[in-house]
Amino acid sequence: MAGIYLHIPFCKRRCIYCDFFSTTENKKKEAYIQALSKELELRKDYLNGEFINTIYFGGGTPSQLEEKDFKYLFNCIYKVYPINPKAEITLEVNPDDLSSEYVAMLRTLPFNRLSMGIQTFKEDTLHLLHRRHTAAQAQEAYQRCREAGFQNISIDLMYGLPGETLEDWQKDLQTAIQMHPEHISAYHLIYKEDTPLWKLKKAHQVEETDEDLSVSLFKELIHTLKGNGYEHYEISNFCRPGFQSRHNSSYWTGEKYLGCGPSAHSYDGTSRQWNIASLSQYIQGIQKETLYQEKEELDLNTRYNDFIITRLRTADGIPTHILKETFGKTLFDYCMRMASPHLQQGFLTLDNHVMKLTEKGIFISDGIMSDLLWVED
Repeated sequence: MAGIYLHIPFCKRRCIYCDFFSTTENKKKEAYIQALSKELELRKDYLNGEFINTIYFGGGTPSQLEEKDFKYLFNCIYKVYPINPKAEITLEVNPDDLSSEYVAMLRTLPFNRLSMGIQTFKEDTLHLLHRRHTAAQAQEAYQRCREAGFQNISIDLMYGLPGETLEDWQKDLQTAIQMHPEHISAYHLIYKEDTPLWKLKKAHQVEETDEDLSVSLFKELIHTLKGNGYEHYEISNFCRPGFQSRHNSSYWTGEKYLGCGPSAHSYDGTSRQWNIASLSQYIQGIQKETLYQEKEELDLNTRYNDFIITRLRTADGIPTHILKETFGKTLFDYCMRMASPHLQQGFLTLDNHVMKLTEKGIFISDGIMSDLLWVED
């Protein structure tokens, strides 16, 4: 099984924290949809005919597309690729795009999962972040999707927001829980260099959340969601039983995926490649049937490092027998030697040949992963 990721870069306006490739050049949308379909055709052999188990429309703001755009892309996908009849097909959406008419249109298409970018229910923070919706619009949009028949809805939340208190975060979590989504992704705000948010911080107009509060917010996230029936199946992701994101889970378990669109990444098991991060150059290249890409062949040590980083993020952890079979005795022994202090201190557990982070280990997961990575002398 494999996955397809389609990058839809268009936004009405950019959020101040975002460093993903996106553009407000919506006039190029028609040419882009044609180019994206052409790339799907040009790269039809990349996954070697494997059945497609997940399709993910990410962005940008994919809910900026119209019905004709979606139909054009789906016609291409289903013509060129073998699709699992039970494939998970996700669309990232912004709440303010979800009018009754738009949601009804989405129900006529193959989408069976929505991922809604809400971030917070605090009005002044939504305004600061340049989000286009209000808290009320987010809840109303969610309800419209539910009433239209969508039975698998994920919502995105952010914490560590400027001026946020523990009480603010508790209110956001309670509001989210009352909506009963199947899935919640929650990410700490990161101040990425050269974003408008970064510039506000440099000008001392906003401040990053201090480490102690960040830890308290993360603890509150874990305990509140687990206490309300959500499984903590990956560091930043929680779900009702049976509603893990199959697409994102495929990244963490090393499945192959094809990424189409500017800046989109692909992985075939032995190499990574990524498209140019320019809308104009991407379209021009595809029109000439030239793929402007970079490629990295992955040696054994790099694949070992990827395995450690992705597997240890999940509740399933690292199956040590697969580690040894895949990467050999030298890397296996190295991993176990580097893990030993963390096992002794209770940050990792090893049970039935599976090594996992403990709850207290999650709070220092970056350091643990770093210790287990292979570093060339």
